[in-house]
Amino acid sequence: MASNQVQSIQDSIKEQFQKSDDVVFKELHTNEKYLEVFYIKTICDEAQMQTYLIKPFYEIISARGFLHYLQSHPKIAQYESKQNTVNEVIQGAAVLFYQENIFLLDTKADKNNSVIDTTVETTILGPQSGFSESLPTNIGLIRNRYPALSLMIESMKVGTISNTSVNLLYDSEKVDLDTVKKVKEFLSSIKIEMFQSGEQLLDFTKKNQRSLFPTLMVTERPDRSAVNLAAGKVIVLVAGSPFAVIMPTVMKDLMASMADIYQTFWIGKFLLLLRYLALVTTITLPGLYVALTSYNPEVFRVQLALSVAGSRHAVPYPSFIEVFLMLIMMELLLEASIRLPKAIGPTATTVGGLILGQAATAAGLVSNIMIIIVSLGAISNFVIPINTFSFAVRISKYFILALSIFFGLVGVIIGLFMLIAYMVSQDSFGKPFLTLKEEN
Repeated sequence: MASNQVQSIQDSIKEQFQKSDDVVFKELHTNEKYLEVFYIKTICDEAQMQTYLIKPFYEIISARGFLHYLQSHPKIAQYESKQNTVNEVIQGAAVLFYQENIFLLDTKADKNNSVIDTTVETTILGPQSGFSESLPTNIGLIRNRYPALSLMIESMKVGTISNTSVNLLYDSEKVDLDTVKKVKEFLSSIKIEMFQSGEQLLDFTKKNQRSLFPTLMVTERPDRSAVNLAAGKVIVLVAGSPFAVIMPTVMKDLMASMADIYQTFWIGKFLLLLRYLALVTTITLPGLYVALTSYNPEVFRVQLALSVAGSRHAVPYPSFIEVFLMLIMMELLLEASIRLPKAIGPTATTVGGLILGQAATAAGLVSNIMIIIVSLGAISNFVIPINTFSFAVRISKYFILALSIFFGLVGVIIGLFMLIAYMVSQDSFGKPFLTLKEEN
């Protein structure tokens, strides 16, 4: 490359960066050679620059010898284009101008590469390590658990401003290539300025499909990712996010916990049955309460009917208002527990729930049985292992409740059938959402 061309590229690159305190242009001199370095120090690892660039520059006397060093080093790449160079500098690379050559030195600072314990999907047995915010570290965690030659990794960029690195991982021998194609098309169709984390994909799938239930799974566990790779799924890792996204995802995936494979066969099946029982309970319990107390009390035995009536004798409004009042109160407590600082969150919400429940019962605003119904529904919702699915279930129970207000027990049954029909109509990247078929 001609010297005037190198100078033109150098001036053009500098012009694209505004004058900022963290933009550095450094010149290195010896009697035999001259080197210019351009980088952003806040996102570069200057220790690597000292090791791989500055120290060799002064140790290698010959100008040709140092050129051979730059050309042979695995962390140093040749110049490709001006736009590619600018993108690499923004992400932490350093541009080297040496003689009539331009090089890129990979000095990206990886400050969040520590492996942390799982905090969302906890298990008693099995590995406890979770993903970090470092993309290379996360890929390494998966490769350690899935050491297969057929494991493929493809890179792409998402976000017009953030230009976030996104990696697709899949087993080329097990995956459905049509699924890989659909995932790539989906990621390419995303039009957004700032793409920060894989969890944002949940919002894009819901906007595209108008779906209540998530059609992809977000996980913080490398072992779950490895298991899904073996099942032919596609794993999406996003730079800066401690979560992986699994595609496609069906309902049985959302109801499975990693604790199942670390238990004996019958214990695993019992826990799975318990989760499905909790799913049905949290969806139907509020609606059943309204239907049985207001429309179909004959379903109860006489003693139970008298007990329910006695509990509600001081409540001045219909049962559906009572249920809505308590459900909204529970939703507020759940949201408060997420928003409050960790030091006071559990204590504040626990005390608030006890005081509000006791005070509401004493004031005759709600019945004692209603407190049991709401508590049991909330506990059943917490049994669902994937948070994104449990949030969707929280919404679904209001649909069943609304039908029970107008149609009683028949409305609960109709609502369940409509919910099942809606699940059957959904798909996740070509895979039916409500399926019992095991993936190959």
